[in-house]
Amino acid sequence: MNAIAARSFLYGLLGECFGYPDEEFADSVRSGALAHRIAELAIAIDPALLGGLDLASLADATATQHALAVEYTRLFDAGARGTGCALNGGLQVGPQMKVMEEAVRFYNHFGLTPGEEQKELPDHLTTELDFLHFLSCGEHERGSRGEPATAYALAQRDFIARHPGRWIPVMRAKLEALTPMPLFLALTAVLQRLLQHELDRLEAAHGAALLKPSGDLPFGGA
Repeated sequence: MNAIAARSFLYGLLGECFGYPDEEFADSVRSGALAHRIAELAIAIDPALLGGLDLASLADATATQHALAVEYTRLFDAGARGTGCALNGGLQVGPQMKVMEEAVRFYNHFGLTPGEEQKELPDHLTTELDFLHFLSCGEHERGSRGEPATAYALAQRDFIARHPGRWIPVMRAKLEALTPMPLFLALTAVLQRLLQHELDRLEAAHGAALLKPSGDLPFGGA
């Protein structure tokens, strides 16, 4: 598996990990399959990607769906009183409406329109990771056909810089203060490391991310 394909799969997998825990997710934690898959994909991207991170807590033989769901709700579900660790970028770096509107500009540029089946808001982490999965997949497919894929790379660069790469560090600091289940802290650490790795790689190849919309495109370049 090449690095671009692995990147797409890892974005997709992490997007699933930050959704509401179901029995399939709990089983992957208990069996160690989740930890194995994350490590496998990370090595394909860069053998040093997760160096220094404690990944042992990605596997837990005692994990249950109920316990994971209760902890997920405590940490991430904004609810009526709110939580500092809400998985919506606009609640971390706000104002939320502005953050959501810009995210939608990115999605719409690539022909993506959130439908009624969309469970989360445009600034939710699962939505943003689904978009990065889409962009990486598009980059891989176009590259494999010998077609230009620069727009997909530039969009990844600017989207990471202006959305999850900007607010995940803020959320992680708040998460650490809540003494979370180690699994969720480990997943957040993996995600932050991946986002920084990709932003560094993309800026080295294409220059610094543009932090303001440019012309008709929500990212720099064509």
